[in-house]
Amino acid sequence: MSEFLTPTYRLEQEQFIPRPRSEVFRFFSNAFNLELLTPSFVKLKILTPAPFEMHPGALIDYRLSVFGLGMNWRARIESQTPEESFVDTQERGPYASWHHTHTFHEVEGGTLIRDVVQYQMPFGLLGRLAHGLFVQRWLRHIFTFRRQALLSVFDAS
Repeated sequence: MSEFLTPTYRLEQEQFIPRPRSEVFRFFSNAFNLELLTPSFVKLKILTPAPFEMHPGALIDYRLSVFGLGMNWRARIESQTPEESFVDTQERGPYASWHHTHTFHEVEGGTLIRDVVQYQMPFGLLGRLAHGLFVQRWLRHIFTFRRQALLSVFDAS
């Protein structure tokens, strides 16, 4: 019954980058690069002081705009296997829950990046309606932007 009231949504994306896994993972390990991978309408600003060192338990604070409303988001690095994967979860932010697994697979000619995001909306039925009306599209747009931004970043490297 609770899954009906607060369903868990899933977003998955894979992308091939023609660069060594160590280089791709190093880029993702720098929290400040998230600003490069996020559309300007989100107005993402990393608040965590530099330098950021990724490790389990590390916290990343940022400010963003969700449909014109400014809010703070705190993410925690739950786990990390250097050059292979890391998981970040929302401690505070716009979702009831957010669990993002990033994996990096060494493949012929480069790296296959795989993202799996599992999240829940707040506010019960109202959150479910918002998800169907615009949140799901908004997240897909952000990940489509990210796909293009990664191609630009690694093409220019």
